[in-house]
Amino acid sequence: MLTRGAVLRESPGIYEIVEMELDDPRRGEIRVRMVASGLCHSDDHFATGDQTPGILPIAGGHEGAGIVEAVGPGTTGFAEGDHVVFSFLPVCGRCRWCAKGLQNLCDLGAFLATGARFDDPTSFRLSLGGAPVGQLAGLGTFCEYVTVSVSSAIRIDPSIPLDVAVLAGCGVGTGWGAAVNSAQVRPGDVTIVMGVGGIGINAVQGAAQAGASAVIAVDPVAFKRESARKLGATHAVSSIEEAEELARSMTNGQGADSAIVSVGVTTGKHIGQALQAVRKAGTCVAVGLGDTFVKDGDIDLHQLILFQKRLQGSLFGACAPTADIPAQLAMYQQGTLKLEELVTTRYALEDVNQGFEDMKAGRNLRGIIIHEG
Repeated sequence: MLTRGAVLRESPGIYEIVEMELDDPRRGEIRVRMVASGLCHSDDHFATGDQTPGILPIAGGHEGAGIVEAVGPGTTGFAEGDHVVFSFLPVCGRCRWCAKGLQNLCDLGAFLATGARFDDPTSFRLSLGGAPVGQLAGLGTFCEYVTVSVSSAIRIDPSIPLDVAVLAGCGVGTGWGAAVNSAQVRPGDVTIVMGVGGIGINAVQGAAQAGASAVIAVDPVAFKRESARKLGATHAVSSIEEAEELARSMTNGQGADSAIVSVGVTTGKHIGQALQAVRKAGTCVAVGLGDTFVKDGDIDLHQLILFQKRLQGSLFGACAPTADIPAQLAMYQQGTLKLEELVTTRYALEDVNQGFEDMKAGRNLRGIIIHEG
């Protein structure tokens, strides 16, 4: 069948809307009609060249939700009509990391940027003019229809609107988990969240729900600071220097218990500033991505070692997709996790580039594409 989608022909480049051929699902695969796709900064990193795709052209998008239209032969666990959210990190359930409960580190994740099937780097399901087209994260949610591996799909309660459930596939878990799992925020903690866009705003929610007595949101954009206050931040300031001073004023000069760095284009300077702001034995969690080719670490080793601080990377908030995506959506149904409030603007597929411009200009917490049909 044919499907329209937004692809990158080059990197750096811009997304172009093209019509492609889509293969039917094979064993272990499903075809999904997309309903909504999130505009995440990670997709823009491939457009700017900060990250390098394994093949061009490649269909963008890794945060998506839709309805199953076809199930590959011999594929169990899914049926036509199922509502699904994609986990941008696939889960095989068999590798060492899945067996240890670290699904976010599943070995299949090594193939996310290749655009190919996880088990065969020469196998693709999209093509344009007879040439293969990659699917970012094995998904390519900026397409109207996709054929994907069931290792990337999570069935959800059909009563949950797909245009808000979509956020659980990346942004919610990445931010919420950065606070709850990676920073291990505890009741009474003082937590700094540096950068409160589509990821950081959920770190604010996570820290607040974990019981932090103070959640200090840091962002130069007034709209994002105001949004953070509505979603759990006790304080909102425009610079990390202000946040550090606030945290020290609350802790007898010690500093924050944790700082979460979720800046859209993260640099070593951001990490160094956040590490400086935490107390002895405090935790700095690095979430945001930057330019792959820039190695600009700016860490005070004296403090890291002698103050026994912890620098913690965080992939998808250390979440287990098969357990945590349904759990987070259940929290939404219970009213404890806000999702509708995260969606600032809805776009047509043709407006994908405008959506990224709005993201970078600080006009959105999260923009989403609504697919027609």
